[in-house]
Amino acid sequence: MTKIDLITGFLGSGKTTFIRSYVNYLTSKGEKVCILENDYGAINVDTMLLADLKSEYCDIEMVAGGCDYDCHRRRFKTKLITLAMLGFTRVIVEPSGIYDVDEFFDILNESPVDKMYSVSNVITIINPYDHIGNSDIDLSIETTYLLASQAATAGCIVLSHIAETSQNDASISENICHHINQALESIKCNRRFDITNIIAKNWESLSDADFEKITGSGYHAVSFEKTFSMDENGFESLFFMHVHMNQELLFSKITELFYDQSVGNVVRVKGFLMTGETENKWIEINATHHGIHINPIKEGQEVLIVIGENLKKEKLDSYFDSKYSSCRLE
Repeated sequence: MTKIDLITGFLGSGKTTFIRSYVNYLTSKGEKVCILENDYGAINVDTMLLADLKSEYCDIEMVAGGCDYDCHRRRFKTKLITLAMLGFTRVIVEPSGIYDVDEFFDILNESPVDKMYSVSNVITIINPYDHIGNSDIDLSIETTYLLASQAATAGCIVLSHIAETSQNDASISENICHHINQALESIKCNRRFDITNIIAKNWESLSDADFEKITGSGYHAVSFEKTFSMDENGFESLFFMHVHMNQELLFSKITELFYDQSVGNVVRVKGFLMTGETENKWIEINATHHGIHINPIKEGQEVLIVIGENLKKEKLDSYFDSKYSSCRLE
């Protein structure tokens, strides 16, 4: 049977970056891996960000869009059946940051997928800046629920951005455990974490022993109260196509977006832009409240995606001279 891992984590937590390190470790051990980007959005920029990992040992596939929830589920199931027949030893599923983990387990229990796959690990990525008091942004009830529901089934928690925190690893782990356990209590889940469930290291220094712990962490079958409807959540993404501006202006506009309450609660901005400074110069944008990262990239697609809660289309349109389309992140 093909092993399958689910990598969960809230918007901007660092799932895609972690997958880079994780896949490099797995392929170094001789595994043939497929990364499956499972997103409700019509455009998945993370697929492009991972494109350089493609090799004889790693491929990347995508399940995107769909006219409705059931359509998306069918596409996901069909893709899993196809991948199992192609001889991959492991499939790594990266969903949207707004994701109902039950969908993953429900489909893995359906025939014939249940005869093709064995669930190996559920790994949740958490940015400690979001949860240990370093952020000046209050988390909504919905965001807290998503943290709890994604962490509840996880075999381990992997913390991102450790090098940027002022606390030591043990202190960070203890604070994260406390925060997660409070969130789990709020959804009436009996699961509780301790520091043995937490990987708190700079990802560049993760050793084979660390990855062995991660790949052997497994998952937990737990129950909890669903206090948040994925069908009626306030999160959505707005797509801005063919945006043209220089890097300095882009940085300024994104910075302003995060503090402009009239546009809604912007959680993340990501995408690609051709700056026009030189011919075919592409940049990649990945921004949250904690930082704006703009890096050169070989190629991209002219799209900026603004993700958040209760976004105001008309207000956001004034920031970018572009047509947009919206798609709910369910």
